[in-house]
Amino acid sequence: MLRGLIIAGLLLAGLGIQVFGRPADEPRAAERGRIALLTRSFNPTIWSTRAYDNAWRQWGLAERPANYEEAVRERYGLPHAPYANDGYPMGLRNAGGLLGKGLSTDCLVCHGGSIAGQSYVGLPSASLDMQALYEDLARADGRSGSTPFIFSNVRGTTEAGAMAIFLYQLRQPDLNLRITRQNLGLRDDLCEDPPAWWLLRKKKTMYQTGSNDARSVRSIMQFMLSPLNPPSAIKKEETTFGDIQAFILSLEPPKYPFPINSELARKGEGIFRATCSRCHGTYGSDWTYPNKIVAIDVIGTDRNRFEGFKPESGQFYNQSWFAHEKNGWLGDEYPVMKTAGYQAPPLDGIWATAPYLHNGSVPTVYDLLNSKSRPRIFTRSYRTGVEDYDPIKLGWKVHIVDDDGNLSPFERRKIYDTTRPGRGNGGHTFGDDLTPEERMAVIEYLKTL
Repeated sequence: MLRGLIIAGLLLAGLGIQVFGRPADEPRAAERGRIALLTRSFNPTIWSTRAYDNAWRQWGLAERPANYEEAVRERYGLPHAPYANDGYPMGLRNAGGLLGKGLSTDCLVCHGGSIAGQSYVGLPSASLDMQALYEDLARADGRSGSTPFIFSNVRGTTEAGAMAIFLYQLRQPDLNLRITRQNLGLRDDLCEDPPAWWLLRKKKTMYQTGSNDARSVRSIMQFMLSPLNPPSAIKKEETTFGDIQAFILSLEPPKYPFPINSELARKGEGIFRATCSRCHGTYGSDWTYPNKIVAIDVIGTDRNRFEGFKPESGQFYNQSWFAHEKNGWLGDEYPVMKTAGYQAPPLDGIWATAPYLHNGSVPTVYDLLNSKSRPRIFTRSYRTGVEDYDPIKLGWKVHIVDDDGNLSPFERRKIYDTTRPGRGNGGHTFGDDLTPEERMAVIEYLKTL
């Protein structure tokens, strides 16, 4: 069992732990959080630095590419880091721990992205191939590369829920390690595209179904549950993650970088307010956001993420340290909640957050507002430059393909097949009744958010 826990720790350590003292003139919380997020790792080493240097040997190449850092970023969908990171892309981080110095992943492996050639903290990674990253670097370190479940079924999405459940299964409610793994009903067909971090400032609840209180600090610490992290190491970072939460709440969405037709946008605002604001809110200095959970039978989108967590996993969470964040006469305030559907998100910076729906199954806003136009099986470059972005439809340029069934797993993950479990692109048909002119006006308005 100990060997299994160590292997699990190597596979799933997403953030790394190191403790640094704070100077006497410590900055305010958001700045402390920014520094912690961009300079520290919150889980121990997963791979040696040699694994990174030799990952190309898993790519079927005869020699190391001359532009190696760029080749690494493109193969795994990791953006250039817009901060000092020892030459590594966003998502990878120097770390230490039981196995010595090496590399780990951090929060930005999923929550750092690039759009129109610019990298942003808090933008979801729309190109990430988590499966290839873990397989290749493990093999470059001399290990098998096999993972205990599927980390990613298609590029730009992960099985984050499965990762959380896997880690819960190794712990007792007080976060001590279990002798034997419990069964909490892990599913690795949920196909999750995470929301942008800057949206959290408007939300009362978070995650795709609105299952958690957005005020919770401990909820965003779940991926510190690597078996190589003892409970004491996790719990003492709560204050640090409070600062990280403050930084997240300070983030602003990136501004649309292309020209906007102001007259058309004004027309689109009126249409939006009449047809979309009831779920997605209003914008400007007097903004509103209803924090609405849309019932699954009303929204009609893929049900796997909604149905993907068994009651046992919620019961474990609510018995655990994570749910017992606030003690006192009001009781524990932040249990996980079963909801009726998916949370309609705020749309700030929507131009940058393609693809759309909770599973990334819709490549553009135009397709989101016209369900008949959605591609059934498609791919894209998985690069994030200006030339890869469609400013007319607002999203990624895609190519319709036929899946011939003869692709390698790496190449197959580049193809989004909406007929596969967890990847359905149906539902959210609320824009179908718009005229073509109205639809383009709404899209123009959304560029301003």
